[in-house]
Amino acid sequence: MSLPRVLVVDDELQIRRSLRVTLRTNGYDVDEAATGEAALDSVAVRPPELIILDLGLPDVDGVEVTRRLREWTRLPIIVLSAMGEDAAKVRALDAGADDYVTKPFSVPELLARMRVALRRRAPNSESGTQLVRAEDVEIDLARRVVTRAGKEVHLTPTEYGLVRFLAQNAGRVVTHGQLLRSVLGNGYEDAIGSLRVYIASLRKKLEVDPSEPRLIVTEPGVGYRLRAE
Repeated sequence: MSLPRVLVVDDELQIRRSLRVTLRTNGYDVDEAATGEAALDSVAVRPPELIILDLGLPDVDGVEVTRRLREWTRLPIIVLSAMGEDAAKVRALDAGADDYVTKPFSVPELLARMRVALRRRAPNSESGTQLVRAEDVEIDLARRVVTRAGKEVHLTPTEYGLVRFLAQNAGRVVTHGQLLRSVLGNGYEDAIGSLRVYIASLRKKLEVDPSEPRLIVTEPGVGYRLRAE
């Protein structure tokens, strides 16, 4: 049985070497690319199961690489981003990246994010299920019902829209703009203050301790993530 293949795209040789050793030790085959154009060529000739993509490439930046890849493939893309680049993270996620990991990164966190991304893209992945569980909360997308500890939770249409979108992207970071567009439509991408109010209301209804959220987690400067089983 072949190992899952990962394409590492980074112009820093030291990072590529480090990731090569780490990923091979953890059961992955690894291809490498140092530029955006080389990455695009590599994916076309030898498609991997997952792409780890640096944003700061010397030719085509990672956001543009993501955008061009999304024109023809749904392969999982995890962005590597230096600290302080929240705007770049948002652009990459809006362009179609599945997740991001901030440099310097934790190896266990990266491996966990990779597992989630691969599960979401697998043919028999639970990401396609109509029932999403997060601790004692169940989100039944088919019936449009949300329960907590077995009891139905009353949500407003906007709150349910947010929960539905988060559930459909469970385990993946979703940007403020993506959430607002999904519920309110185009033209509301900057209504982040309103979004925070909606999220606070949701947390009161779904979290054990809304002040220390465990289900709907804030990704500072970027958006939110639903932690699901």
